[in-house]
Amino acid sequence: MTVRKLKMAKKRSRLPDWFRTRLPTGELQKKFSETKSTVTENTLHTVCQEARCPNIHECWAAKDATFMVAGQECTRACKFCAVGTIRAPPPLDENEPANLAEAISTMGLNHAVVTVVNRDDLDDSGAMHYRRCLEAVRETSPEVTLELLCSDLAGDHGDLAMLLENLELEVFAHNVECVPRLDLKVRDRRATFEQSIGILIEAKRLRPDILTKSSLMVGLGETDDEVTEALQMLRDANVDLVTIGQYLAPSPKHLAVDRFPEPSQYDEWSIQIEEMGFLGWACGPLVRSSYKAGELLAKATTSLRTNME
Repeated sequence: MTVRKLKMAKKRSRLPDWFRTRLPTGELQKKFSETKSTVTENTLHTVCQEARCPNIHECWAAKDATFMVAGQECTRACKFCAVGTIRAPPPLDENEPANLAEAISTMGLNHAVVTVVNRDDLDDSGAMHYRRCLEAVRETSPEVTLELLCSDLAGDHGDLAMLLENLELEVFAHNVECVPRLDLKVRDRRATFEQSIGILIEAKRLRPDILTKSSLMVGLGETDDEVTEALQMLRDANVDLVTIGQYLAPSPKHLAVDRFPEPSQYDEWSIQIEEMGFLGWACGPLVRSSYKAGELLAKATTSLRTNME
């Protein structure tokens, strides 16, 4: 390896001293171990494991887990994402709804996040398959709260209506990913902040009883003020829940990290989020879009009840 490449590798791998995770102890460690044993013994697969999420201990201890459906590869090529890209994915797995439902039931979860890959190759962008997956889980585990982290469905509001009509769902999530100015740099050309906001607005219009959620990554070249502006745009779209976390490049081939905002900046964003009127949020370097998803839902639900009283 040349000196230049060695320096670049060191630069990529260097993280701030405060960039650390804490392992659970006591009762939380016990609950995490129980969930891990269930996953291992039943040969189950979660995004939490496969993405090596730094928050797996916290979420599994809380009986939260995330699953990805509709394939392992995406029809889009966003510059930040570790998921592989393919133009013509294999057909959808007809057994996936039943298999997903069995996995969630076996794990004894309190809250399940179902995320998806983009399926631009399908007429409905996969909307009906996502619906079948959620319906199967609901039938098998009626007590589990459900969150769908959905694609933008190519901006098709008709497909969104088909997906959400009478669907038993607690949270509809769709990530805007970055501030608007960075769309072309960060996301696939078929994805835009405007299109994403449109899906979130329409989801709330169609189903005002469902909480909407979105997420932003930082460290991509945005300014602090642009993050604030993006948050206000999400709130203006009646988004209820939001998360902000640090972008980390999955490989040297992906976008390089531009900066590492310090913890105090996340605290400032949290204050802004609360003042804007969001019902729930999570902000921090290690926060991911599904971080403490069940807890955010519970807090938001409590807040809504309090406001109604």
